[in-house]
Amino acid sequence: MVESLKFLPSQARIYEGNEPIQFFSIFQSFIVFKGGHSSGYKKYIAENELPDETCKEDGAALFRVQGSGPDNMQAIQVEPVASSLNSSYCYILHNDSSVFTWSGNLTTSEDQELIERQLDLIKPNMQSKPQKEGSESEQFWDLLGGKSEYPSQKLAREAESDPHLFSCIFSKGNLKVSEIYNFTQDDLMTEDIFILDTHSEIFVWVGQQVDSKSKLQALCIGEKFLENDFLLKKSSCETPIYIVMEGSEPPFFTRFFTWDSAKSSMHGNSFQRKLAIVKNGGTPLLDKPKRRTPVSYGGRSSVPDKSQRSRSMSFSPDRVRVRGRSPAFNALAANFESPNARNLSTPPPVVRKVYPKSVSPDSAKLASKAAAIAALTAGFEQPPPARQVIMPRSVKVSTEAPKLTPESNSKEKPISIRIESLTIQEDVKEGEAEDEEGLPIYPYERLKVNSPDPVTEIDVTKRETYISAAEFREKFGMAKDAFYKLPKWKQNKLKMALQLF
Repeated sequence: MVESLKFLPSQARIYEGNEPIQFFSIFQSFIVFKGGHSSGYKKYIAENELPDETCKEDGAALFRVQGSGPDNMQAIQVEPVASSLNSSYCYILHNDSSVFTWSGNLTTSEDQELIERQLDLIKPNMQSKPQKEGSESEQFWDLLGGKSEYPSQKLAREAESDPHLFSCIFSKGNLKVSEIYNFTQDDLMTEDIFILDTHSEIFVWVGQQVDSKSKLQALCIGEKFLENDFLLKKSSCETPIYIVMEGSEPPFFTRFFTWDSAKSSMHGNSFQRKLAIVKNGGTPLLDKPKRRTPVSYGGRSSVPDKSQRSRSMSFSPDRVRVRGRSPAFNALAANFESPNARNLSTPPPVVRKVYPKSVSPDSAKLASKAAAIAALTAGFEQPPPARQVIMPRSVKVSTEAPKLTPESNSKEKPISIRIESLTIQEDVKEGEAEDEEGLPIYPYERLKVNSPDPVTEIDVTKRETYISAAEFREKFGMAKDAFYKLPKWKQNKLKMALQLF
């Protein structure tokens, strides 16, 4: 796959349990189950007479929940024993009939929010039983096979240390390295392979001028480097290894240098590049690949400004064109980009043709104003027809004005009453819609978990559904429809606060 993409993408070799943050960020929500369903796994455990640890829905399973937020959270299945617990983490324990969530004393509210999110993925249709460290139930310990000691410190990850850069010579399976001190980007020669060791990760940088056979051996070079342990740091052979190609360096590699991306885009070998920099006064000469222009474009597309060029644009010494734009689109865009183009907010010149030739727009405005004044005067001089109000009664000057004031008030009252009745009807309809589930309604005090007079024969996982619409809004601060649109973990949090489960 990498060969078909001309070695451009960065490659990574990662072992389970040593995943870097870059790997987890791809998946956002990541769950690791024990065992497997492949034929290779089944054959392996059969040959070695090992028990099948594949996770089953009806079996007991314990998951450690970790992460930094909704975009980076993991649930890792561990051995279902008490010694697998850790005071710095939250856990999910379940079997075929029960689900427990366990929160260590050193966990934060963010950790407890993550466990609710992961619970929606692992056991979405079962009600969990929260357990705090130090107040666990006997059923919880029975599922883990009894109490035992467990750690309280977070699992230590390999810390990143000062980076070391090495040049490499790999021949006949033997690797020879030479460290480069006080290294910079200019030390990376396009004809060679280099290794950057940060202790927690290994980067194998491959230059563009390296032959294809050596490019294929880049991963083997990284593994040999870990085996030889040149820095005597006792690095694990399962340390993540990244294969980085020149010109495609990711940000988590370039952060170890004072990086200039223009230098990695230059053409020629190392000597030619340095010579070009000297000739151009220290400015790198960029490699501009020539590309044939398709016949359908005809080379007639307009040249956009620098500020409007996108990264997907291709260049050639003969012409400049925009990738993906047709000639018709360029012609249309030219009208909008023209400095003399009319502002869209101004009226078009065609509007002038609407008026007759004998009447200018100004005279038409005067005529319309005169007609409006005449109609207004007629309204004052003539009494309005029955049940038809032309002008507001408060404006009309008449001796009967005091008599009309109660009438106007009497007409305003039905309007306000009508609005209030509509509001009441909407509230009634809303309450009816919420109570149309066919379930009996009980007072909130009888539905609480610790109620002295509890209600029987109800679904204890959905106590809130038996509350009336008005009392539900009073307790939860929202309607039932709005409540059920919330995430399940947030619903559970609100119900816990109201002692409804």
